[in-house]
Formats: sequence, structure tokens, C-alpha cells
Amino acid sequence: MTQRLRMLLVQMLLVAERINVGGQAVLEGVMMRAPRSMAIAVRRPGGDIAVKREEVPPLSERYPVVKLPVLRGAVALFTSLAMGLKALNFSANEAIAEEEGEKEEISSWALGGTMAVALGFGILLFFVLPLYLTKLLVPVIGSSNIVFNLVDGVIRVVVFLLYIVSISRMSDIERVFQYHGAEHKTIYAFEAGDELTAATVQKYSRLHPRCGTSFLLIVMLVSIVIFSLIPKLWPFWMKAGARVVLLPVIAGVSYEFLKWSAKNDQNPLVKLIIAPGLALQRLTTREPDDSQVEVAIRSMTEALEVNDGYRDDRLVV
Repeated sequence: MTQRLRMLLVQMLLVAERINVGGQAVLEGVMMRAPRSMAIAVRRPGGDIAVKREEVPPLSERYPVVKLPVLRGAVALFTSLAMGLKALNFSANEAIAEEEGEKEEISSWALGGTMAVALGFGILLFFVLPLYLTKLLVPVIGSSNIVFNLVDGVIRVVVFLLYIVSISRMSDIERVFQYHGAEHKTIYAFEAGDELTAATVQKYSRLHPRCGTSFLLIVMLVSIVIFSLIPKLWPFWMKAGARVVLLPVIAGVSYEFLKWSAKNDQNPLVKLIIAPGLALQRLTTREPDDSQVEVAIRSMTEALEVNDGYRDDRLVV
């Protein structure tokens, strides 16, 4: 049986089982996740595609408790961060070359340290800074706990949007956003049961309701409600610390909402609710060229082959 025919049979089986496939854009490539596998495809400087694939057994096989609502979302967040780090490490080592043409190896420790700093910066920028600015505005907005949290939430969303707009203007990020668009188009084609070719995949939208960008926007909105439960009289440092501690809860609740909205995306009310997330993806995705789509397709087919018909529906695009 030829490789092409085998992959078509695998694709037909997985579509029939209605599994979800998620992904992530990386440096010059795409990481795709099926429920039981992961594959990373990266375009090397010479033009060929480097691939890394592996089986990733769900944690629920060993720990059934992680299937519980909300908890599964928090677990999915940290699992995605770990896999994203692995994918970025592989893509950086394959896509970044020295002038002499030799690969510049980046250690996992170096990349892990960079990601830790980035995560800490994100917490300070999106959760601590809005709290501090809102605290400064108390003489203007008054002492109402509801108003305080609404203003804090608005500032958080504004900071998030300004951050997305600013990084979208960077040339290196522009290419990552193109691969992000290629990832979405490929997943749409797979979900439609269409043949995975560049010409076919390019017909689909680059905006997807299960996108991580939409997830981040939902996190921002859900945090407004959950942070309102923090006692008003707590000092600043306790409020800031509580926000960090509550992040897994926020992620879990946001995950459940995203999962529900993806299953009901044809409902008019749901379409209205998810519209802001889709609009935001116009900033975080770009139209890819055929060569970028080919990388996303390669990542998808490799992940599906390793997955081998396993069914689950836990993934976020």
C-alpha cells in the first residue's frame, strides 16, 4: 500500500471518529496534535522539511481524575505549554542556521529559561499591571468592588490588544502568523474530510473558533468574574498573588467555554459570542503561501499516522 493511500485511509477513519486536532505555529513550521500523538514539521533553510513525531499518551489513561470538567482545562494548559516548549526547541534548532549554513543548536535549558521569563513577563503585564493601574484610579472610579473589577478587566483587555497589535508589526512574527494561518486552514480541511493538498487547503478560512488566540481572549473575560471573588480589603500584594494562584481555575473555566462553543458554533448566539475571538485572529494569523501550507499538511499527516485512529476531543487549535 502506498504512503499516499495509507494516509487517505487514516484520514477517512479519523474524520469518521470525529476527533479534534489542534496545533501551534512555530519558527518556520507547525506543530500538530492528535489526541494521542504530536508531530512537528519545520522548513529548513535549504528548503527540505524536517519532521519530529511521537506518541503522546493522554494523562487520563494514568490519572482518570484529569477528565473532570475545569480540571481537564488546567491540565491541558500546562500540557500544551510543555509541548509548545518542545516544539519551539525543535523548530529553533532546525530553522535557525548560521551564516556558514550549519545549524545553531539551542539547548532546552536556554529555551526553557527564555520561556520562563516570558511567562513571568506575561503575568506581570496582563494581571499585575492592570491591578496596579486600577488601584491608582480608585479616587476616580470610587470604592465599588464591581466597578473596580470591571475597570481592571477593561484595562487588561486593552493591554492585551495593544500587545497583539505591537508584535504583529514585527517581520519575524509575521511569518509565524502565516504558519498560524496555514495551521488553521489545514485543520479546517481535515475537519471537512477534504483531501489535504495545498490547493484544497488554501480554500479554507484562516480563522478557527478553537484557536488559542480566542482562548486567551476568553481568559481575559473570565478573569473579570473570578477576580471579583477576591476580597476587596486584601492588600495589593495578596490580590496580585491570588491572581497568579487562580490562573489554573481561570484556564479550566475558559477551556470548558471554548470546548462548548466549538461544538455549538452554528448557533446564532454562539456565533455572536465567539465573533470577537475570530476578529482577533485577523491580527494573529496571515494568509500563508503554498510552501507554508505544505509544511502544515506534512505535520498533520504525520500526527494522524502516529495517532492511528485513537479518538478523543480535548484539543485546542
